[in-house]
Amino acid sequence: MIPPVLFVVYRRPHTTARVFEAIRAARPTRLYVAADGPRGERAGEAERCAEVRQIATAVDWPCELRTLFRPRNLGCRRAVSEAITWFFQSEAEGVILEDDCLPDASFFPFCAELLSRYRREPRVMCITGNNFQRDMGDWPYSYYFSIFNHCWGWASWRRAWELFDAQLATFQALGGRRRLRQLSRVPGFVSYFTQQLAEVAAGRLDSWALVWTWSCWKEGGLTCTPRVNLVSNIGFGEDATHTFSTPAGREFTARGRIEFPLLHPSSLAPLTTFDDFVSRNHFRVGEATLLRRFGRFARQAAKYAARRLRGG
Repeated sequence: MIPPVLFVVYRRPHTTARVFEAIRAARPTRLYVAADGPRGERAGEAERCAEVRQIATAVDWPCELRTLFRPRNLGCRRAVSEAITWFFQSEAEGVILEDDCLPDASFFPFCAELLSRYRREPRVMCITGNNFQRDMGDWPYSYYFSIFNHCWGWASWRRAWELFDAQLATFQALGGRRRLRQLSRVPGFVSYFTQQLAEVAAGRLDSWALVWTWSCWKEGGLTCTPRVNLVSNIGFGEDATHTFSTPAGREFTARGRIEFPLLHPSSLAPLTTFDDFVSRNHFRVGEATLLRRFGRFARQAAKYAARRLRGG
């Protein structure tokens, strides 16, 4: 059985159509479609949003369809997180796909099996379709446990989403930096994610995904990560919300297929080696820290030069 699917869409007909075809091929018996509203000041956006809603609801197989269509734009953080909450008000577990996350056919049964296997395991909070490793070496299992809950195609349970800290209140209450230090010893990890979460909390970064990441981290949550990448991000481009261009040296469009029957890991613990690779090579936390330090140095140098010019 394919789990219920939440399809989160907005204004991109070309990516929406490709992802919808993958959903149609999987034929879930319950499909939820949530769409953010158009920004009134953007010419042509209302028409694109309307076209997307038509594409995403063109169900032609036995399926219960439910929709949440916003009349006005809420922005990424509110629109997506509230859509997920709406989904889990009706479903105990399910798959979440955004309009630029194109899954392989094996992604759906992979999620279905692990949703069932870890249904009553509170330490497991997420199942992702993403794998950003370059080499899995001789890892013998179908997936590994990670601290990173990559959200380009994923699945979870109501019991996990109920722990979503929408306002990041626990980041201050629990001492966020202290918790981050417990997660990783990669240089720059703590400062990078402290800065990112601070930007979200201040409203300068419109991200629901970072809030979900923190929500898992505060609980010590683990994510099932497939040994091959199962979902392509096809949304890089000028009409994206965050992913305007593919970072140099990183390719997010390649996807593979998971083999069945699944081989399950023998222990329930994150693999530090794999997680450290993601910190350094996907998030580039060391580089980001150096850039911030350079930026501070440049600002201090500019202030010093200005004082010298003024004779200070």
